[in-house]
Amino acid sequence: MTFWNRLRHAPEPRVAQVHGRAERRALIIELVIVGVLTFGFSAVGAALALLEAQLTGGIGSTTVALNPVRSKVAGIDAVQQLMSAARLLAIGALGVYLLWRSGTRLPDVGLGRPRRRDVPPALALAALIGLPGLGLVVVSGVLGLNADLVAAPGDTPWWRYGTLVLIAIGNAVAEEVIVVAYFLVRLRQLGVSQSAALAGSALLRGGYHLYQGFGAGLGNVVMGLIFARWYQATARLWPLVIAHAVIDIVAFVGYAALAPHLSWLPG
Repeated sequence: MTFWNRLRHAPEPRVAQVHGRAERRALIIELVIVGVLTFGFSAVGAALALLEAQLTGGIGSTTVALNPVRSKVAGIDAVQQLMSAARLLAIGALGVYLLWRSGTRLPDVGLGRPRRRDVPPALALAALIGLPGLGLVVVSGVLGLNADLVAAPGDTPWWRYGTLVLIAIGNAVAEEVIVVAYFLVRLRQLGVSQSAALAGSALLRGGYHLYQGFGAGLGNVVMGLIFARWYQATARLWPLVIAHAVIDIVAFVGYAALAPHLSWLPG
């Protein structure tokens, strides 16, 4: 059986459906709270940011800094960048804790120990998503469907490369744990079909990237479909975390290194 056929006919992670009314109500309340604190609320904010940009000249005329300088004082800036990374890691840890606290066996839902065999598929997924994604960003920018994205400040001191790597890892952990593992597990516990859960996860991922533009939103929906289906097919989350981290590290660190030498890059 080919890999893609395996994805189509794959068993999902071992998750027991919840039937008790009180338990179902508790899960729904938990999902709402987590959504407000994390990416559900971010998706609403991103959609509003895109609407505002369209009403004030169009998204193509705006510039979005993905990792802005947070203070003119280098020491304070460094601490705030580290706090951003810590917050992202804490978001991922919250998802893991809530699943564990509710009695879910973490290895059953892809949150066991990382393994060496997770690396090759992670690198393949990074290439599959990262290279076409870069092309989509360029084309969307030319068509005025995306903001000019500044992945990192151009005048980057040596220590910022470290914080960019940590933020990239934090992004990967927070997004993949919450939007893939936590979200899909909770929806399946509530009896939502595998296909509907897949679509919901992908749309959520695309939604909280809309502040970057239509192209970014569409690209992340595609990424969400591929990543969530991989998870459903393999019950392994770590390849997705590693792939996402690699994509962001290359984008952030690469931009910081190249921006001073390429005048056509926004910044």
